[in-house]
Amino acid sequence: GNLTFSPCGVLCPCPTCTVIGSTVVNFLNYVVSVPDRCAYTLLSESGVELLAVFRDRRRKDFSLLDKVILRLDGPGVNITLGPGLRLQVDDAPLSLGSLPLSLHGVDVSKNQTGVTATFLLSNYTTSVFFDGSTAQIHKTGRDKVQRSFSSTTPAGCEEQFPEPADGTINCTTVTERCELLYEAPFTSCHNLTDPDSFIGACINTLCTYPAVDGLSHCQFLEAYVKACDFQTGDSLEGWRSEVGCSPPRASCQDVLCSDHEFCVEDVSGGTICACRAIFASEYRSTGALGEPTVCDGSSASVTLVGCLLEEKGIDYSELHLNNQSCRGQKDNVSHMVTFGFDVNNTCGMEVEHNNSQMIYKNSISMTTSNSSDIITRHDIFNLDFSCFYQQPDIKTMSFRIKDSSVIQQIVSGPWNYTLTMKTFSDAGRTRAIEPSTELRLQQSVWVELKTDGLDDKLVAVVTDSCWATDLPLANSSLRYDLIVSGCSNTADQTVKVMGNGLGTSNYFSFNMFEFSGKSDVVYLHCKLNLCAKKGNTCAPSCGGKRRRRSARSQYEDGSSAFITMAWTN
Repeated sequence: GNLTFSPCGVLCPCPTCTVIGSTVVNFLNYVVSVPDRCAYTLLSESGVELLAVFRDRRRKDFSLLDKVILRLDGPGVNITLGPGLRLQVDDAPLSLGSLPLSLHGVDVSKNQTGVTATFLLSNYTTSVFFDGSTAQIHKTGRDKVQRSFSSTTPAGCEEQFPEPADGTINCTTVTERCELLYEAPFTSCHNLTDPDSFIGACINTLCTYPAVDGLSHCQFLEAYVKACDFQTGDSLEGWRSEVGCSPPRASCQDVLCSDHEFCVEDVSGGTICACRAIFASEYRSTGALGEPTVCDGSSASVTLVGCLLEEKGIDYSELHLNNQSCRGQKDNVSHMVTFGFDVNNTCGMEVEHNNSQMIYKNSISMTTSNSSDIITRHDIFNLDFSCFYQQPDIKTMSFRIKDSSVIQQIVSGPWNYTLTMKTFSDAGRTRAIEPSTELRLQQSVWVELKTDGLDDKLVAVVTDSCWATDLPLANSSLRYDLIVSGCSNTADQTVKVMGNGLGTSNYFSFNMFEFSGKSDVVYLHCKLNLCAKKGNTCAPSCGGKRRRRSARSQYEDGSSAFITMAWTN
């Protein structure tokens, strides 16, 4: 129907549309869940159409907002606010700095939180805000406006790709976090901004899609507060600290990923271009890192997928063939990395013969670090490939690339005296590491040493030392210390020891590593003591110039215990 709006105010709120995750909360506050990877019209009037485009990321069966397109019929141009907060007019990218740009009557500006496009529509100002994952459209008024929400994308984007549910998601916890919108300080917005739509969008998204890559309940709370601010002018000052959310930031600004990639933060806090799930599924299903070898005469080439390498922490520029001067060439658009050799440039190629075949062999490997280092926090990479030729007529037989990068798995188990060692992937020690959990070099791991059945008023547990070896023997000659005399190894700044000697459990953290050039199995050993609390200070003295000589005397006789765990490829 036709609606008339006065200027914004408490009695007459301005219409707002929010697109977040795979959900649209439209101008009428209706919730629409997008089931595919199509483009949808959010608004269409007076020669202006606003489209939201959805794409898959980590799951094949769930799409997220990827970009918004402002289509102007008058000048016949499309203004796109895309991933990485990049601005594009038709097919031409434009650089957007701190100063706003005016494009065909549309003012575009960018700050650390996102991009805003502002334009006049039916004599009212309309703004579109996009932060890379959320879009919000706000009008200062409305007069005889038709609202539209419909798919406009050609056939193909609606194809479904079923995928098993993510068993790591606790929907009960998700619901509790999303329903924070029912509580203060958000209650002051309820009269004009209905929280139910945002809560439904939050639950629908986070009960299906993992809370990674900056996607969390805080993003939905942020969108609700922004909608409230649009409609009432109340920004709920200080709300983030009350619910434990951090200020928003666009971490992937100006990062250029290819069409089959999306930008995410890696374990070290930088950014990488990860593979979209549908694109990567054909490779992941077979464990491949790229295309089969292309064999032609006496030459061969192999192409690896750049985003698969990045996901495994592999820097393509450090890869080479047997001859280290032969490096991969990366395509600037697709980010595919190609290695090749032929009879004129053999790159260390090896040739073998048997009765019916001639075999050309080469290997892609990584430049190794200093051989004197006993540990490394970078993947070891070695990929053998070959071409097979039948004699006398040469025929090519392709092969599937072997994934030989290192993926760590930590297996936890109980000690036989009520002591357990458990590992977690978060500082709050809520996400336990299971045998199937994939860890990466440099990723932080938290190790908890916990006892049951001890009276914490009488005794404390002190972790005296923890060290890693490449063999199951605790006294192996190759040893790397993490904790020494109850304190973190001062030579490794990634080790942090917490709660040692304060109660019947303690924990420490370190960044994942492996032994350079050794076995792909690493054993972690910890020696613990029980300390009688009465008359003693059980916590080790760390960071000082001198440790107490009498520290050992406070431990119970015969109370030392050893516990060992291993992680393997």
